[in-house]
Amino acid sequence: MSGASLSTTASAHDLRAVIAEAIAAEPLDAHALDRILRRHPKDGRGFYTKREVLAAFRASAHEWPVTEPAFAEKLRTTPTRTLSGVAPVAVLTKPFPCPGRCVFCPSDVRMPKSYLASEPGCQRAQMNRFDPYLQAWNRLAAFHAMGHSTAKVELIVLGGTWSFYPESYQVWFATRLFDALNDFGEGVDRRAEIEGFAPDFSSLALGPRGYDASVAAHLRAGEGGELIPERERGDWRALETAQRENESAGARCVGLALETRPDHVTREEVRRLRRLGATKVQLGIQSLDDAVLAANKRGHDLAATRTAITLLRGAGFKIHAHWMANLLGATPESDRADFARLFDDPAIRPDELKLYPCSLVESAELVQHHARGEWRAYERDELLPLVADCLAAIPRWCRASRVIRDIPSQDIVSGSRETNLREAAEQLLWKRGTPLAEIRAREVRGRAGEGDEPLTMRETRYATSRGEEAFIEAVTPADRIAGFARLTLPSADAAVDAPIAELRGAALLREVHVYGAVADFGERAPNKSQHAGLGSALVARATQLAREAGFTKLAVISAIGTRAWYRRQGFTDGALYQHLSL
Repeated sequence: MSGASLSTTASAHDLRAVIAEAIAAEPLDAHALDRILRRHPKDGRGFYTKREVLAAFRASAHEWPVTEPAFAEKLRTTPTRTLSGVAPVAVLTKPFPCPGRCVFCPSDVRMPKSYLASEPGCQRAQMNRFDPYLQAWNRLAAFHAMGHSTAKVELIVLGGTWSFYPESYQVWFATRLFDALNDFGEGVDRRAEIEGFAPDFSSLALGPRGYDASVAAHLRAGEGGELIPERERGDWRALETAQRENESAGARCVGLALETRPDHVTREEVRRLRRLGATKVQLGIQSLDDAVLAANKRGHDLAATRTAITLLRGAGFKIHAHWMANLLGATPESDRADFARLFDDPAIRPDELKLYPCSLVESAELVQHHARGEWRAYERDELLPLVADCLAAIPRWCRASRVIRDIPSQDIVSGSRETNLREAAEQLLWKRGTPLAEIRAREVRGRAGEGDEPLTMRETRYATSRGEEAFIEAVTPADRIAGFARLTLPSADAAVDAPIAELRGAALLREVHVYGAVADFGERAPNKSQHAGLGSALVARATQLAREAGFTKLAVISAIGTRAWYRRQGFTDGALYQHLSL
């Protein structure tokens, strides 16, 4: 027998021993697994990775007394990535000219505007030449290799201003994302078939005429004079076909988030976003102070933000606002007042929030203001209490998804490099005795014992520029949130003036979300809140509230992959929404 064969046999034996001991270990925590791996080193050197162990299990799954999902859950790495109920897949559009001139924005021509090539997600996008199919397929493969379910996928499209890209590119990009989910769910790999990658931006440098000119020249040079070549121009029929296939695919899109600016949100744009399959819009509002917006050359005012959010909410979208502290012209005191307006103003009141303290990067125009002494980064003893106060002010119906941009410290000229800023702010609040009400702080997220606790329904009402919102949440005795629904009850005028005709006169179910580790469709695993009837109970309560408010129909902004589930709840298909007669 050759040395290679001996090595292969020994490796297989060692991996089987690792699997057997991992199955027997109760509980299998990080320390126990580390001891097992050390007892069975890889070829006498180094140690097997969890991915290798899981791959070996899959290759011989029929021989073991546990199922693959059960073993993967026991072995699972980075479990928090899917504990919010979905597998998040973030992808980036390609670099493209930007309509904004914001002084704080990086001008890294290797990336879409406002992003940096050193950010982890950006590095993945660059490796895949910003191709949507490759980005999504490879990210799903990474989740699968780490033992996560990929049955329910939230697609998050980042990069520049989505609404500024040509419609044909938007349609192509969305189509290829759905193609990737459909193929991956069927075990089909078409990555090798993709030809004609977009130009390589990895070595591009900022030219003397600025970001837009540099990016445009590079695109035209690599694409035969076109910013968007023929192969990146989609058509609506192909997208609709991919969407229909995804309704029953093995990897279904249960949410699609797109990123844009308030001044690009119109009635026409709202309808286009919905046709693409979007359910959430990330909206860069940055500030609610017109003087601060002007000083930072944001290009829109507060009125544009109020109009955009009113339109988006009226069309059922979840509103994920971006707000920045420490902008040019702001102070910690003015930031506190500005943040309060997010929830005091009925025309704002976002569902989710990213809180970004401004960081100075070398390619931003803000460098010049910094050099003249017109801007400085807040000191830690200013920033930390500010962030803590902001977190404490977020109501229970809003989720703070992020507290700092994922900018590597080497790229920050001035500003906070504290990657655990949120944790530090939460510790400060704990010392003050101030509880957090926002959603992320209260998610069940796999905490021990919470899967079996009794749940009660709690409702919070608040006014918006569209009428009234009802936030319905299922909570544990400790006020941990296991699931929630967002119901819009439009005023009489708003119901008539819906931004999309299909919604006239209807109450609107904007979101139903159940927390816990991702469960496959049809799975009835114990100790998992998903598929335990909670989603149906939330829909039933929303239906009751809509009927009591005098509405005769309820519309839902369903994701492509949740259409079949809503049909089982009694909803019927419309053009862009699903409807239930009350």
